[in-house]
Amino acid sequence: MRYVGWAILIIIAIIVVLLIIAVLRTLLRPKKVSDYVPAPEKERQELYAKKLSAMIRCDTVSNPAQPVQEKFLAFHRQLEELFPLVHKHLEKTQLDGNLLFYWKGKSSLRPVVLMSHQDVVPAEGQWLHEPFSGDIADGKVWGRGASDTKASLMAFFQACEELLEKGYVPEQDVYLASSCTEEFAGPGAGMLVAELRRRGVTPFLVCDEGGGIISEPIGGIKGNYAMVGIFEKGKGDVKFTARSTGGHASTPPKNSPIARLSAFVASVEKRSPFKKKISPEVAAMFSALAPYAPFALRLLFGNLWLFGPLLKVVMPMVSNQAGAMLKTTIAFTMQSGSDACNVLPQEAAVWANMRFIPHQGMNESLEIIKKEAAKFGLETEVLHASDFTAPVDTGGDAWKQVISAIETTFPGLAYSPYVMTGATDCSFWQDICPNCIRFAPVIYGPEQMKGMHGLNENIEINCLPGAVDFYKNLIRLCK
Repeated sequence: MRYVGWAILIIIAIIVVLLIIAVLRTLLRPKKVSDYVPAPEKERQELYAKKLSAMIRCDTVSNPAQPVQEKFLAFHRQLEELFPLVHKHLEKTQLDGNLLFYWKGKSSLRPVVLMSHQDVVPAEGQWLHEPFSGDIADGKVWGRGASDTKASLMAFFQACEELLEKGYVPEQDVYLASSCTEEFAGPGAGMLVAELRRRGVTPFLVCDEGGGIISEPIGGIKGNYAMVGIFEKGKGDVKFTARSTGGHASTPPKNSPIARLSAFVASVEKRSPFKKKISPEVAAMFSALAPYAPFALRLLFGNLWLFGPLLKVVMPMVSNQAGAMLKTTIAFTMQSGSDACNVLPQEAAVWANMRFIPHQGMNESLEIIKKEAAKFGLETEVLHASDFTAPVDTGGDAWKQVISAIETTFPGLAYSPYVMTGATDCSFWQDICPNCIRFAPVIYGPEQMKGMHGLNENIEINCLPGAVDFYKNLIRLCK
């Protein structure tokens, strides 16, 4: 017993020493502040807000049943009115409503693609401002697509417009790309990629949506931060089916189809079968944000060697977004059963959307969920699946150029790599470009984050000049 007591004391002493080391490391690391806020530029703000408003007034809700629609051609005509120099000097290609503009530079060795989609999701419910009004009120432009993603689309068109007005010729070829099928993961971006492949073009850099300038990216870390997306999780749609011989509801059997489906869903929701892991990319995000956090978070984020296991438990409690960065997720979204209340279904089903993390990619994650479903006598059908994308090299030239454009445009703004838990058109471009960076240079506060795909979508007009300047700087810096 004496030896056991000594062993416990030694373990406690080691823990205390490790904690002291972690605290000292945190205290010796200087506290930083991300203090960027947009400077007021009334004339430019109003000009850009009016252009964005006109773009929002064009209803560009995408519909997979109608891939080519007059509404997108009407939107293209609006773009031509708003950005006449782009349409005069750049070579335009239109592929089933998807747009590609080519701006010939002094060199074709390292082409740059600026990208943002035209289409928007449907607008339902009661809005403060009509969803396609484009109202400019309370320092914001209101309407569906304001933040997702017509603001960044307007910004890079306007950036090119202003550079062309001054007779600027880019050092490298520049392409402006915009699909009209992003919101339903349609084929538009693939068409644009195929067109560039046909031309023999291999982009050096693709800059799309995904990340952005996020206000308080993690609870307690105050200020604005450039969260720069470096890869996307994979995604899949899966159907789980339970079968029986049916029958009358007056004599219900045990383990009916709906009961088995319910038990399966409850089991997966209660105890996820997927492993949590802090990837190198997530660790890099914690490291980048640590100096800006309050002491407790700075202690945790800055000492992953000690607190990594604790963070795997804590992060899902911070937010669903934070938890989704650590593991494959599954969300049950639809269900079906009998057509009548008094009839047992011969077949019932639930559908789910999965997002695959690199340490348990598409194949492994699907195999895990199939085995879980089989325990409840369910059949699994994979309707669609694609794997995670390769991460961007954060030591490479493309990353450095984007970061340099951020630092030049937004003085005092901290930046961090960011793991995309959603999906963008950028995944299509991975086949021809190793540097697909996901960053829209507009500010997304809590209100803007809530409005995306929700009610009362809007964007603050004071961030629009910075967005235009970012694209101008990025074009200039790409050499």
